[in-house]
Amino acid sequence: MGENRTGNSESVSLAHRLLECVTNSWMAQATYVAAELRIADLLAEGPRTSEDLAAVTGTHARSLRRLLRALTTIEICREREDGSFEITPMGSLLGTGVPGSLRSWTIWWGAHLWQVWGNLLYSVKTGESARKLLTGTDCFEHLEEDPEAAAVFNHALVELTRLTSESVVRTYDFSGLKRIMDVGGGYGELLISILRASPETSGVLFDLPHAIEGGKRHFEKAGLTSRCEFLGGDFFESVPSGADAYILKSIIHDWDDEKSKVILKNCRHAMAEGGRLLLVERVIPDRLEVSAAHQGVVRSDLTMLVAHAAQERTEAEFRDLLSSARFRVTRILPAGMTFSVIEAFPLE
Repeated sequence: MGENRTGNSESVSLAHRLLECVTNSWMAQATYVAAELRIADLLAEGPRTSEDLAAVTGTHARSLRRLLRALTTIEICREREDGSFEITPMGSLLGTGVPGSLRSWTIWWGAHLWQVWGNLLYSVKTGESARKLLTGTDCFEHLEEDPEAAAVFNHALVELTRLTSESVVRTYDFSGLKRIMDVGGGYGELLISILRASPETSGVLFDLPHAIEGGKRHFEKAGLTSRCEFLGGDFFESVPSGADAYILKSIIHDWDDEKSKVILKNCRHAMAEGGRLLLVERVIPDRLEVSAAHQGVVRSDLTMLVAHAAQERTEAEFRDLLSSARFRVTRILPAGMTFSVIEAFPLE
């Protein structure tokens, strides 16, 4: 009897763990709604009642109070003794323009990635992008047609890059490089960190025109416009020459091997003798474990599947891919948050 009770207790515990895995998506949507309604901005100056917040946000007061109470359980806000609500330090990261903000990424995940994730089964069955199923494209053409979505996407990339850029700068010595091109760099957050750490280095931000205009404004705020050239273009057509290092952060994981080779070969063609390629990418371990770090890697891998029919890669896959584009990998340096700096030089 004792063994049966023990076995039943373990089964119930496992069932609760599984239920938590299945139902935790509510947190993403609750946090997304808070970001969309600018709750952190509205609470930045002090506590407010749900009725007051509902009047400002144009929401149903009782329903908003239920959302706010739910958010207290995941430390986004707190309910005070008088029934008003205040923002927490973590919740403040949903604010607009605050240091370390993740508001744009929260909106991108909750609004733009939510539907494609809902079609993961389709992608697993077909190997195709769920975004292509929903919108007709698995690439980034939709951003060219939707400036508002493009702005959210590029701001989201700034927020995520900010979490890793300082670690990348500490990991890799950029000081000997005279001119660095950030290929597909969005608003150039990583390049800004590199230029701040290497005062003698100049930069080139290269991306599609919709990103370049935002990049200029981003560099102006950083006070680094004079040290950077801004070039619009398509890395599937060509990559500009004139840099001694070409850095691509979270670019190759957006594409399958065939399209990745095109990007890499265009970088190779642009390089002068002695030039180098630097990829900042997640590297999937050969064996996965039950850990937050490995869960982050596979979450990104499946996101690439549903959004682009693309993938994260193992070290061996990166080496094979780079070799096929006429590069030799010289170093792979862990750079925090499961990212690595992959250094490669052109093969003769």
